[in-house]
Amino acid sequence: MEKLVSFHHFNPPFLQNPSTSKLHRTQASNSLALGITSPLSKIKFLEELGGMGSLISVKVLHARMIKMSNKENADAIGESLIKFYLEFGDFRSAAMVFLLGLSRNYLMWRSFLDEVRSFGGSPREILQVFGELHHLGVLFDSKVLTIILKLCTVVNDLCLGVEIHACLIKRGFDMDVHLKCALINFYGICWGIETANQVFDEMPERKEVLWNEIITLNLKNEKWMKALELFQSMQFSFVKVNDSVIMKVLQACGKVGALREGKQMHAYVLRYGLETNLSVCNSLITMYSRNDKLELARRVFDSMKDHNLSSWNSIISSYAAYGCLNDACNLFHEMELVNMKPDIVTWNCLLSGHSLHGSYEGAMSILRRMQMTGFRPNSSSIASVLQGVIELGLLKFGKEIHGFVIRNGLNDDVYVVTSLLDMYLKNDRLRNGETVFHTMKNRNIFSWNTLISGYSFKGHFEDAKKLLSCMLEEGIKPDLVTWNGLISGYSIWGRNKEALAVIDRMKSSGLRPNVVSWTALISGCARNENYRDALKFFIQMQEEGIKPNWATLSSLLPVCAGLSLLRKGEEIHCLSLRNGFVQDVFVATALIDIYSKAGKFRCACEVFRKIEKKTLASWNCMIMGYAIYGFGKEAISLFHEMRDSGLNPDSITFTALLSACKNSGLVNEGWKFYDSMSRDYNINPTIEHCSCMVDLLGRAGYLDEAWDFIQTMVIKPDATIWGALLASCRTHKNLEFAEIAAKHLFKLEPYNSVNYVLMMNLYAMSNRWKDVEHVKNLMSKAGVKTGPVWSWIQIDQKIHSFSAGGKPHQDSGEIYFELYQLVSEMKKLGYVSDTSCVHQNIDEVEKEKMLLSHTEKLAITYGLMKQKSGVPIRVIKNTRVCNDCHEAAKYMSLVRSREILLRDGLRFHHIKEGKCTCNDCW
Repeated sequence: MEKLVSFHHFNPPFLQNPSTSKLHRTQASNSLALGITSPLSKIKFLEELGGMGSLISVKVLHARMIKMSNKENADAIGESLIKFYLEFGDFRSAAMVFLLGLSRNYLMWRSFLDEVRSFGGSPREILQVFGELHHLGVLFDSKVLTIILKLCTVVNDLCLGVEIHACLIKRGFDMDVHLKCALINFYGICWGIETANQVFDEMPERKEVLWNEIITLNLKNEKWMKALELFQSMQFSFVKVNDSVIMKVLQACGKVGALREGKQMHAYVLRYGLETNLSVCNSLITMYSRNDKLELARRVFDSMKDHNLSSWNSIISSYAAYGCLNDACNLFHEMELVNMKPDIVTWNCLLSGHSLHGSYEGAMSILRRMQMTGFRPNSSSIASVLQGVIELGLLKFGKEIHGFVIRNGLNDDVYVVTSLLDMYLKNDRLRNGETVFHTMKNRNIFSWNTLISGYSFKGHFEDAKKLLSCMLEEGIKPDLVTWNGLISGYSIWGRNKEALAVIDRMKSSGLRPNVVSWTALISGCARNENYRDALKFFIQMQEEGIKPNWATLSSLLPVCAGLSLLRKGEEIHCLSLRNGFVQDVFVATALIDIYSKAGKFRCACEVFRKIEKKTLASWNCMIMGYAIYGFGKEAISLFHEMRDSGLNPDSITFTALLSACKNSGLVNEGWKFYDSMSRDYNINPTIEHCSCMVDLLGRAGYLDEAWDFIQTMVIKPDATIWGALLASCRTHKNLEFAEIAAKHLFKLEPYNSVNYVLMMNLYAMSNRWKDVEHVKNLMSKAGVKTGPVWSWIQIDQKIHSFSAGGKPHQDSGEIYFELYQLVSEMKKLGYVSDTSCVHQNIDEVEKEKMLLSHTEKLAITYGLMKQKSGVPIRVIKNTRVCNDCHEAAKYMSLVRSREILLRDGLRFHHIKEGKCTCNDCW
């Protein structure tokens, strides 16, 4: 191709001879000609360049250069000319010198572009000069065209790039590999990756650099599978891959879970002896860990002869992300032992791992160690720690972090400031949150959404609406997250009508409610125990064509657990299996909960054991499952297993453990765990823990000790404490402490009928009928009425309810006939009615008749009549089961050889062959 040299075209106009200034292309020399014949004259010439004081003097000197023929120092002098033209604002002349005057290389264009920008110029001016020369018929070599294509990519000049491609095709230009790469890159960025792939496919000759370029471009565009396909095609073409592409392809294998392809890449690395390349090995570690193959990642790490900082960071990050926090910390110590100093990335890996997996105290400890070793937390560190501050409610420490952020100039980071805003809102400091929001320099949609959600969650709906209006005034359009925050807030506060109104408003704004919108509504209903509405919204969601995700199912499963809808829960389990959600830890935890509460404890255990990445919530749920069945020793054993896995307990763990101890009568173990909370884990006992301890001591008959415990409590006793004491007094017929507890309860819960009924029962058991009447009068004066007592059983998708004093069941005649026969058979085995459970002043015969009308007896009897042989009988009762019904259920299981699962208002009773899992400790 012909090349036309430059400088005749930039001869300053006032110096050009009109008769000679216009030259033919063939007359032009091929490079910048400088006729400098001696070293002395070269130095003098450069000195003259250094003393340029005006644009005219630069052009005069430029004209002299054009007339000279010597090429020595041409690039140095050309660069100086460009600099002076730029300094004097003549961007056009600078571009001319660059395009036509230098022996250009492929790296120089970027520095030239930076220089143009630094002097206030635009890349488009360079392209404009190129266009002028191109239309004048100047033919450029591949180096110039490569640079111009790169500039077209930078400024997104679609037309010029395509025009260059068309000229190349028309002239049959033999492109070098750099020009081909520039062309593919231009199409990939400006026209889309599909177009780039098409251009690549049409290229006949594909060298190593070109393959690497197209694979990298696909990876940048997150076309992971296409990149893997191209890599395979590259192998079939017997083209060698460079190390950087191998690392990027391994990254793709990690992103899309392509373990098989990742292993093939590993084989490629071994085959070509690349296992000594630390960067490649580090990428292998990351690939295996992202594919949940931590063992293989560790094997790669251990097989490496040398480790650099990135190697240690990769393996520590893998363990921390996987939740193996003890292993991550051990690796950190090993790293220090081999004199490899951790950097901020190492510390942040540990911080994020602990924060992500609920070890917030661990995250705080790591932060302190990090600062002691001289590392200053950055924005990532702060964001991880703030999550712990939120969960632990450490507002004071959060304020200290806020001060650190301001002092260290991190308050310009939107991510950090939004995290601070979130921290204040979740610690009930709305005013502090507002201050943070209003002082933000760069508010984005995330900041607005955080504050709107914060107002909604706290029930400040008017403030949320005002903020939404301000947001619209500032020209920021609400997105799905904005509306979903409002929906979630309304549903949490039980305002379902307003939540549905927001959904309608979303639709009118052109946005379609998504799975998050409906899940927020279902979750709010479940939280408020509004189970029927939750199921109704789930059906409506499906009717609108929205598929549930793992969050929907994990919100819906507690609804099934609350209603003990085992069949519906099993259907959701099947749905989870079909959609691959069963491995999701939240869904799995919810499944454990429903199976535990619906009487299929073995299924709950199976689901738990299949969870690969067990979170603290999973362990807590399983321990609580053991607790409600009265398997105290098993719960304690599971706790020790959890500790061995590297997880530290939280407040909920100890609530579950103490519940297990109280339901199993393990007094000594209960004391040990209670004392261990503050001593070993720095967890301050809450009112729930204290209530468990009072219940544990009271049930075991240590009422004096329970009383002493209440007297020495740091926390003021509430209704749960006095309620636990009163229930224990009823069990052990202790009127002295019962009257004290009742006195407090009548003040704290004047409208709770349960407390009055318990006292009446106690007085009735002691034949103090005047006191029974006195309590009845107190109830009447306070306007307190006893709530409905009911039991229900599900048979063939239909719920059968039995209510005390309500409408009798349609088959009540058959049920009572069957029950009389059952009692007759039970008495032959030793059953004796416990008439002390009837708290009315009537004779013993009447008391026995009244016991037969207890709703749980009727429900169990109906189940024995209608359920298929061998199917367990599952009955739900809304209040505590009485002693007689509990004893009767054990005899019924013996007479009919059936399992009976009775869930009352307090716990679960699994009765089989005349024995109950509660061991009569309830």
